[in-house]
Parts: sequence; structure tokens; C-alpha cells
Amino acid sequence: MFVNKEFIRKYIFKSIIITLIMILFLVTVFFKTHFYPGTVINGVVNVSWLTTKAADEKLNNWAASYTLALHERGNIEEQIKGTEIGLKFDRVYGSYSLKKEQNRTLWFISFFNRDVLNIGNVFTYDENLLQERYSKLNCVDNSNVVEPKNATLKYSNGSYYIVKEVYGNKVNDALLYSCIKNAVINGESELDLDKLKCYENPTIKSDSEMVKNTKAVVEHYITSEIIYTYAGGSEVVDENVISNWIEFDTDLNVIINKVKIKEFLKTLAVHYDTCGKVRDFVTSTGTRIKIGGGDYGWKVDVNQETAELIEDIMSRRTIIKEPKYSQKGAFHNGNDIGYTYVEIDLSKQHLWFYNSGILIANGNVVTGDIYDGYKTPEGIYSLKYKVTNTVLKGENYSAIVSYWMPFNNNIGIHDATWRTEFGRDIYLTRGSHGCINVPFWLAEKIYNNISVGTPIICYY
Repeated sequence: MFVNKEFIRKYIFKSIIITLIMILFLVTVFFKTHFYPGTVINGVVNVSWLTTKAADEKLNNWAASYTLALHERGNIEEQIKGTEIGLKFDRVYGSYSLKKEQNRTLWFISFFNRDVLNIGNVFTYDENLLQERYSKLNCVDNSNVVEPKNATLKYSNGSYYIVKEVYGNKVNDALLYSCIKNAVINGESELDLDKLKCYENPTIKSDSEMVKNTKAVVEHYITSEIIYTYAGGSEVVDENVISNWIEFDTDLNVIINKVKIKEFLKTLAVHYDTCGKVRDFVTSTGTRIKIGGGDYGWKVDVNQETAELIEDIMSRRTIIKEPKYSQKGAFHNGNDIGYTYVEIDLSKQHLWFYNSGILIANGNVVTGDIYDGYKTPEGIYSLKYKVTNTVLKGENYSAIVSYWMPFNNNIGIHDATWRTEFGRDIYLTRGSHGCINVPFWLAEKIYNNISVGTPIICYY
């Protein structure tokens, strides 16, 4: 019997082709209603081979059981459940729509194009419920928050030691909330807050070069030694004092506390200041009196000395010094008035002017009118300036004088050519407006020999 082998081969080939076509057709029909193998929705729900109905059920079950675990610092874990935020499968969108989208690509191409197998954003949640749940998390409760702190420096026993930074557990609210929203949308089940950098961390670490450099700087500062000397003692500014003035801001910038330095200098000034203090004074008539008030004497310039003291510390100086003064007296001993001064006995209505201990001139005067309330005040003042040929004006007077030497605001020594007599008790009812009226010759003598700053001593 003759067998046509060629015919048989063709028959078999056609049968295989037909079979393959039928298989392809049947598979294609199958995948019209079933998801392709390897299909994952939201990256978490595998719906391979499932019909849309079965996929819907699986997606609903997944949403109902969804839990997002938050891994926080200190081995603390919190959870946000899908039921707490109204998480649900979007039935409007539905797996049927997802399948239609997938069917645009032939099923066998999906084995080569993995994009068609990963479909996302099919879940919805209630924004208000999510915000409410977020506000109840322990990690955002202010009572549980430990603020981050930068590394800093502390002084002890002659040197500074490094205080390590504190990481704390304060979260960045905006970032954490955004991460939680994205996790819910994408179906993620875990969030590591540290890995996502959701915490506010210190910016200065204990092992940084900045900390080492700052430590070296302040340890140089405390090597300074400034000694203030005064009559009867001294005050030493050394490491124990300086370290109390050195502070650091949150960025570890060095701050030398000016307020503390000024308080120190105000206390120190007691040993130097004589302005306004009561002094012993021997009058020209030989009487020893006590007199205070006025504006003459030594006075520490706290602001200027603060700036200079800071410069001394920063320059690591070892010095013996006096503070800066805003004004000075003649000497630093008990007699800071010296031997050049004008003395005015307001009771005797007499003036003496001494220059280096030598009596230059003296004479009777007329001072402030007692009856009209223009009593010349007591005190030790300094001559502010001197000027010739000027007009003195007041509320109800105007007077031309040749020599004007003010020492207490608008009170000063000047010639009074309109007077024919001086001294006695004229000042009680016919005195000046507070000034020291003197004869022309006496005013001229004083003016030509006195210098600005000379003490003017007034007493009764």
C-alpha cells in the first residue's frame, strides 16, 4: 500500500496550526474576563487568573483588613487601620474598568511588558477621617514629643566638655502626613519614619569639626586674666568668671553675655565712682564739712568698658588695668577734687578760686533768691564750658554778660554789672535766678585762669 508521506506531514502541520489557533482563541476568550497572570493591583493585591467579580471581592476584603504600621523611634509602633479612615475599593472605577484597560494589550504581550500587570490607585479614603486619626497618633502628641537638640559645650574644672546631641522624636508634620497618604493610596503596609526622614534631627553633631573648633576657641578665651586694681584691693577676671559669661546659641555660636558683664562692672564701679558721693571737705575758713551731690567726680563708662573687656577676653590678654571712665576727677584718693577748684560758701555769700593750691581770687557774690524759690543747689559740679559776651535768657529776664561759666545746667558763674553791691544777705530777697553773680573783675579773673572740668563746690 502506497502512503503519501508528504500528505501526512501537511495534515499534521495543519492540525497543529488549527489546534494552536483554537488554543490561542480559547485563551484569548478566557482573558477577556480574567486578569492576566502576574497582575497586581496597587502593588499589593494579586488578581492573577481571577474574574472581575472575584477580583472585586478580593479587593474589598483587602481594603477591609488593611493596616498601616508606623515604625517609630524607641521601638514604638502605631497602626492606622483602613476601617478608621474609610478606606474602600472604588466600585465606580471597579476591576471591570481595570480589566478593560488591560485588554487593550494582548494577553501574550503582557509577559514581555510588565507595566500592564501593575495597576494602581483603585482605593479611596476619607480625608477628614485620616486627619482625625493622624491627630491622635502618639508621635504627634506634644506631650510625648522630645525636641531635638544640637550638641553643645559645658564648662567644668578649667575646660569645656562636649554635651552630645539629642535626636528626640519630633516629626515633620507635613512630611509624615504626606508619607502616610501616599502609603494608603499605594497600599503600603509599613512606614519606617527614620528611613523616610520624617523626624526633625539635630544639625550639629558632637563629632563635627565645628564643635571641636568652638571648643578650642572658648578654651582660649578662658586663659585670659584681667585684673582691676583700686584703692584697697583688686578684682580678678579669670576662667571662673569668664566661663560664666560665655554662652552658646542653638547653632553653637559663641555669645559673651554683655548683660552679665555690665552687672559685674556696675558692682566694680563702686570702688571707682565718686560722682555724687559724700566727701569730707575742709573749707577756706578751716571748717571740715561733708558734702555730696552734683555731677563732679570719677564715673566708670560701663558700655565702653564692656566692649573693651570683651576684646580683652577674645584677645586672651593677661593685664592689670583700670576701667574706662565717662568722666574723671583730679585724683584717685580720698581727695578726688584736687587743689584747683572754685569754692562757694552760699551762707557767707563768698567765693574762693584756687589753682594748684594757690588762691587766685576771692570775693563776695550773690546767689539764688531764697524768697522767690531760686535757691542755688548744693553739690560738687564741674565747669561745662566758658564763653564771653553772651546773652542769658530766662522766662522773665534777659541779661548781657561778658563772662559766662555754667556748671549746673543753666546755673553758672557770671559778671553782674547791674549790681552795685555783693555779699551779706542780698540773696535772701534780691538774689539771682540761681546763678552765681560776681563783680566784673572777679568774673574776668576766674575766666582767664579756669579750665573746663574744674570742680565748682557749693555749700551752705
